[in-house]
Amino acid sequence: MSGNPSRSARARIVAAVAFLLASVTSTVLPPAASADTPLCAWRFMSDETVLNVAFPDVNATYWVLPYALGPGDSIELSGNYTAARYFSLNTYDTNFDTIDTLRDNMIVPDSGSGNPFRDASARSLPPSQRKWHATLVTGPADHARNEIQALPAGQGTPAGFLIIRVYVPDDAASPSGGVPLPDATMRLGGVTVPRQPCEQPFDPNGYTGPLADLAEAGFDQVIAGAASGAFPGDTPETVFVNPASSSGLFPNGDNKYLGTALTYQPGRIAVVRGKAPLFPDTRAGVPATDPDQQVRYWSVCQNDRVSPYPVVACAADFETALDASGHYTYAVAAPADLTSVADPTVTVLPWGDTAVPRKVLFLRYMLPSPAFYPQSIQASQDSGTDPATVMGPYYPTAVYCAASTFVAGGYEACVDEAAVTAPAG
Repeated sequence: MSGNPSRSARARIVAAVAFLLASVTSTVLPPAASADTPLCAWRFMSDETVLNVAFPDVNATYWVLPYALGPGDSIELSGNYTAARYFSLNTYDTNFDTIDTLRDNMIVPDSGSGNPFRDASARSLPPSQRKWHATLVTGPADHARNEIQALPAGQGTPAGFLIIRVYVPDDAASPSGGVPLPDATMRLGGVTVPRQPCEQPFDPNGYTGPLADLAEAGFDQVIAGAASGAFPGDTPETVFVNPASSSGLFPNGDNKYLGTALTYQPGRIAVVRGKAPLFPDTRAGVPATDPDQQVRYWSVCQNDRVSPYPVVACAADFETALDASGHYTYAVAAPADLTSVADPTVTVLPWGDTAVPRKVLFLRYMLPSPAFYPQSIQASQDSGTDPATVMGPYYPTAVYCAASTFVAGGYEACVDEAAVTAPAG
């Protein structure tokens, strides 16, 4: 989804959130329920076209399982390691903040199976030998036992959300990475309820009523508050900074972000340049475990800076053109302002709907290697240090530029133009 969501698109988003809240209550079985109660896992999915909310990455797909658990309850998951760059299991509280994360290379395989995110040779194993089990528990979790904490201490409502993320599946036509989504077995109050993945995606168009109205208000409040906290109104434009916070935006703890605010003006584009970290191109056969890479994944994404904060477009590492020195150049532009670019080392990102003038551009780094960590976004945020100082050539620099200037002289001409037009003092 790009631009400001239409009424129907927004209705789908709101309806699905309402459905999610309703489904949390349905996970607690009524007194007469039995193991035959028809429930399914992974109630809906989110990507750039379906439920495009809270700054997703277009090269990832997200599936959500809502739950409500009493003391001693649990959810057992049974799945196969994906054929993908990355996958993880993340739990979230009712404020959309992270509770716990169990990612691919942390998950201990079943006996007789291999984990391709630990052992590259396991990539060639059939799915039947790439199996794992994990358990959501209400108390402290032991990751060595593939446990995930389901509820935060002190939360009044015993509800939460489990999200499975899959980034860059080997087969682009299989968002789940060539394997089914995990089965879930819910153990609630002594009753065992198997929940297989839902056969059909939930259609939120038909979900209306008071709960939908309540969800709209609640969703807007949480997401809008989180986004405004991440990038306050005084955030400088064309300067990449660490977000003040990512709380409330379903954050993935394995990713860290730099962002810059952008505002549309006709005839003007934004141009971004920096050095690209090395990454394992899994679609080209490089294993995710390759020790010579610097990050597991990186991308640049253009997003609307209005609720529900959808992504417009992304260029992932494997989709980004580089010059001979390993640097990228992005031109963020509306088609009317930049009809074509002849330079093969330039990657064009669409501006999106120009009726939504306020945008935010993100640079995303996932799981830097120990050797690369000192120059990463993660190091900047962990130390509270200016990212430009920490990242060196990997820090992205951005300028506004007339499209005609960029076509005529490239990034360097834009830098010169920016220097001429910059205010004094």
